Amino acid sequence: QVQLVESGGGLVQAGGSLSLSCAASTSILSFTKMGWYRQAPGKQRELVATSTNSGSTNYADSVKGRFTISRDYAKNTLYLQMNSLKPEDTAVYYCHVPAEYRGTYLTPPAWGQGTQVTVSS
Repeated sequence: QVQLVESGGGLVQAGGSLSLSCAASTSILSFTKMGWYRQAPGKQRELVATSTNSGSTNYADSVKGRFTISRDYAKNTLYLQMNSLKPEDTAVYYCHVPAEYRGTYLTPPAWGQGTQVTVSS
């Protein structure tokens, strides 16, 4: 099972930027989809952005135009560039690889340990 390690979180003022990284223990080329989720205190985990290995991306409406998801296949790393941050972006951010079929074998889903992002007003 792939291991995912996030980094790059921290404290930033509203309007600032942060770049999150998610380093995978294996090649990410074969992962059809990878994504970033976040969970704020007292709230459910929500999807932030996804990336496919065909190059398509998808964003939650709340982050469109401010966040950018990308992959570096040479470094086996998923990124999330976050600009124009708002206090409501405060959450623990998680990297995720969903389960997918490889022939008849269903690979297990994987989550990173999370990285805290705090945006002050």
